[in-house]
Amino acid sequence: MTSSKTSNIFGRLDPFEVSINKPNSFVSNVWRLRHWMAPYRWRIALALLFAMLSATSAVLIPVVVSRVVVDGILMHNYRTDLPDYGQTALIQWLATTLNTEQIIAAALVGLLWVLLWSGFGYAFRSQLSYAALLGLSDLRRDLFAHVEHLPSAFYDRVMVGQVLTRIANDIESLSELLTGVGALAGELIPLIVAVSVMLSLDAMLAVKLSPLMLFVAGVIVIFRLYSSSIYQVIRATLSRLNEHLHEHLSGIEIVQMSGREALSFQQYSAINQANKVAETKAIMAETVYNPIIDNISYLAIASILWLGGQHVLNQTTTLGSVVLFLQFSDMLFRPIVALGDQANAVFRAAAACERIFGLLDWKESLSVPLQPIPLPEGLEGRIEFRDLNFCYENGETVIRHFNFTVAPGENIAIVGPTGSGKTTLTRLICRFYDVPENSLFIDGIDIMQIDPAQIRKRVGIIFQDFHLFPGTVYDNIALGNPTITREDARKAAELIQTLDFIEALPLGFDTVLEDRGQNLSQGQRQLLAFTRVIALNPEILILDEATASIDPETEAAIQAALVKVTANRTSITIAHRLQTIRRADRIVVLNHGQLVEVGNHKELMLRNGFYKTLYEAQLYKRRRENTSSRLTQDV
Repeated sequence: MTSSKTSNIFGRLDPFEVSINKPNSFVSNVWRLRHWMAPYRWRIALALLFAMLSATSAVLIPVVVSRVVVDGILMHNYRTDLPDYGQTALIQWLATTLNTEQIIAAALVGLLWVLLWSGFGYAFRSQLSYAALLGLSDLRRDLFAHVEHLPSAFYDRVMVGQVLTRIANDIESLSELLTGVGALAGELIPLIVAVSVMLSLDAMLAVKLSPLMLFVAGVIVIFRLYSSSIYQVIRATLSRLNEHLHEHLSGIEIVQMSGREALSFQQYSAINQANKVAETKAIMAETVYNPIIDNISYLAIASILWLGGQHVLNQTTTLGSVVLFLQFSDMLFRPIVALGDQANAVFRAAAACERIFGLLDWKESLSVPLQPIPLPEGLEGRIEFRDLNFCYENGETVIRHFNFTVAPGENIAIVGPTGSGKTTLTRLICRFYDVPENSLFIDGIDIMQIDPAQIRKRVGIIFQDFHLFPGTVYDNIALGNPTITREDARKAAELIQTLDFIEALPLGFDTVLEDRGQNLSQGQRQLLAFTRVIALNPEILILDEATASIDPETEAAIQAALVKVTANRTSITIAHRLQTIRRADRIVVLNHGQLVEVGNHKELMLRNGFYKTLYEAQLYKRRRENTSSRLTQDV
């Protein structure tokens, strides 16, 4: 990981919050953008050509007004020693050709340059913006592809809201930078041309105005240095506001159920207050800065009139040249002010580049063997744990010296207190994490020698926390797998007894699900999760609290269906409700990551051990709840 790590306002680790005071790093990161902009370099080159043509047209407009119209036509004081870039000859030729007055010809030529300036300017901006859009779209695509393949361990430590901010907001900051820098290039080209014209017309007047330009540049630099730290706080707080919104709105039901609204509001208000303070400082700074810049521009006009008027009276220059200087003053100030305004975009882009490439350079991944051993076509489903030890990144050991073998076609249940490592074992079988070599085997093959993608095609798992995607019911069963046909989906739904409720939907399998399947009940959503896995027809089936969200009647029907589904198929069931796993061939009892007991329900109850204690404690709890419920109904 290349980016530094700092804590956010609540002390939680944000691995993408970085300092932007790294000019060399920023330059190198911006240079890296060429990889995504290279396919569209011809558009960029074309945009620069349009910018030059637009700048040339912009400069020729005041030349026509000042040198031709004012000096030549109105004042009859045309001086051949001052350049007019061929405009006098062009207007005289057009007047002769059209047999009209020179003032009319001058108006037509001026209109021509205005149209060309506008047209080339539009072409420049559109080509540049389109190139930036295409390049950053490719970057966003590559970034999404990268985060899709990051392992579960990454998302154990990093909030999803942080990743969303990188892909959405930070890339948008780069878009502002690229289009802003391009627009600045469009301003700088006429500046260069204007300065060269001013020096050729009246070098002394141009030199006298240069201190004023340096003063403007100094004011802008001082202001931006002061405001840069303010905008850093604004960007950081906005990012955290987005992250907080995503995390708490995604879990709004939990927030409301646990009565955390006040705490969530307090946390959001703290970030919002920090943002408001920074925004207020920025507004106050801008209210001082903008009038200063405006007044300096008026001072420049007054200076040109004062100094230029003296040169006219001394006959060292013409009135048209002074008019030209007045028109060019805007061309001089606008790029300098735009350069200062772009500083904010540069600061945002600096931080955005660090975070984007920090995420893109995050090298964490599952180990994939260079020459993976393929799983056999007819997978038996034997799972062996050989002295397995596993710990998460925080260093806490979750599984300790675990030894156990699941025979092919065996129905195993894993029970134990919360935090005993039950779900961790199933996630290791699915290869969401790396395990020590020679500690976990499928059909005698070390799981670390198998491609994780191949394992997940042969192992089906139904989580307690499941997810439904936008799309139809069939889309959520097939999940884009072309081998799962509608007939397969129908058979799976019929087997798991979900066909009746699916066909009762308005469009059956073609019914479009709302966000997170909100147009289905919790039980129906869980049933779809069952159907999804059964349609895959995996050789190994894992049920992780899979019936926790289903009513007892539906659960009984599913349990009956699971007898058929798990026949001749290795299955592992995790359940807190011990009544649901009494039919298991063997029950594995875990405590603090260690295997403490193994046997079927009768054997474990006769041993009077840890399992019996768990079972009787849960039975007692259920009796108390039922008694309390009856008393409440009587009242």
